[in-house]
Amino acid sequence: MSSLPILERWKLTEQELTIIVDQNPSLRGFLLGYIGEYKVQALLLANPDVTALRKPDDHDRRKGSKNDLTIHYKGAEFTVEVKSLQTNSIRKLADGTLVGNVQVDASDRRSVSFSDGSKVETTCLLCGEFDVLAVNVFQFKNEWEFGFILNDDLPRTTSKKYSAAQQAELLATTVKVTYPSGSCGHVAALLSGLRLDDWS
Repeated sequence: MSSLPILERWKLTEQELTIIVDQNPSLRGFLLGYIGEYKVQALLLANPDVTALRKPDDHDRRKGSKNDLTIHYKGAEFTVEVKSLQTNSIRKLADGTLVGNVQVDASDRRSVSFSDGSKVETTCLLCGEFDVLAVNVFQFKNEWEFGFILNDDLPRTTSKKYSAAQQAELLATTVKVTYPSGSCGHVAALLSGLRLDDWS
């Protein structure tokens, strides 16, 4: 791979790249997602109790390699899923609170099995497929800040497509995020620093 900066490598100007990204919302979302992953790695590694961090290859689908990041914290291993706000979902309430949605699902439909023996094709993620959700809230204030929530605290799906038993084991595909945190959302934005003590 070339060591040249990306603009030199692709023979683009800053203005040309800006136009391309602005004209292609799907590309903007794609870039925000990967940049968010990169930025959250630096945040996690800044915590002295995080002794190792691994980002599996996107094409590596072996067991244990399907999450965005794996970290070692105080001798224990945690898997982290990194998601970004959906730009077109962001709105400002009368009191100044910013509200947006984050999509928490698989990229493709696949068959999942439940504790009652049933199976279903779905894009919903099973409870427990990862330990922590990290939400990139850059679009709120144009700052690289993140909210974190344990998998156990994420809302479950209420879709009528699934039985009550299946609903209890499937995560909701959309989670509401608010800034400042705590007003009406499920994700607590820990913007003053990462409190990993909450994970153990």
